Amino acid sequence: MRISGWVPSIVPVTADQTVYLVENDFAAGRAFVETDSQFADLETIILSLLKGQYGDPARVVAFNVAEGWCADVSEDVAHELRRRSDLQLCDVPSVIQDFVERHEGHRQLTLRLV
Repeated sequence: MRISGWVPSIVPVTADQTVYLVENDFAAGRAFVETDSQFADLETIILSLLKGQYGDPARVVAFNVAEGWCADVSEDVAHELRRRSDLQLCDVPSVIQDFVERHEGHRQLTLRLV
């Protein structure tokens, strides 16, 4: 029996799972990008950001229903994006450069002595 006005839940099938969603800045305003729950893990979100699959990411939010928490994890994600780019000896992709600079806060540079 269908319930009138029923809306599918964004709560993951496995309730004890941390879900990551990207809020994108579209021309009409900010909105969370529709994401299949099986691809809402941290690794997939980071790889998608590095591949430029989000036009203008504004923030990344994580939540875990079973543990009862929700948090803006943009700073942690920005640090990880910078770390992976540095390990590959390349610049942060231009499509996410603003996101990384906005959220990584103070970055301490290290110089290699030769």
